Amino acid sequence: MFMKKIDDKELFRNLSEFLKGKGVELHEGPYAQSIQKGCEILADTVNLSQQAMERAREQMDKHLEQMRQIIHERTAPKQGQAGQAKSKKSGRGKSTATRRRSRS
Repeated sequence: MFMKKIDDKELFRNLSEFLKGKGVELHEGPYAQSIQKGCEILADTVNLSQQAMERAREQMDKHLEQMRQIIHERTAPKQGQAGQAKSKKSGRGKSTATRRRSRS
């Protein structure tokens, strides 16, 4: 999810056009400067928030991958234990078969 950077001047122009369509025209002066300053702050806030979200997503992905790796390492059968488990299973089968024969 990538968002283009918001340009504060473009935001002010779009707001001015919107207000003009509603019958409010901004002329040079302190009120228009305040509105323009507000557009700058809003654009900066949105842009910085987007950057922070991207960094947070990257960090989450990184930590999620680390957790997957840890889970994989801890739950994967170990080489030595896998061989022992097979021999135990085959040993149990033989002893059970031997017990059955001796009972008959």
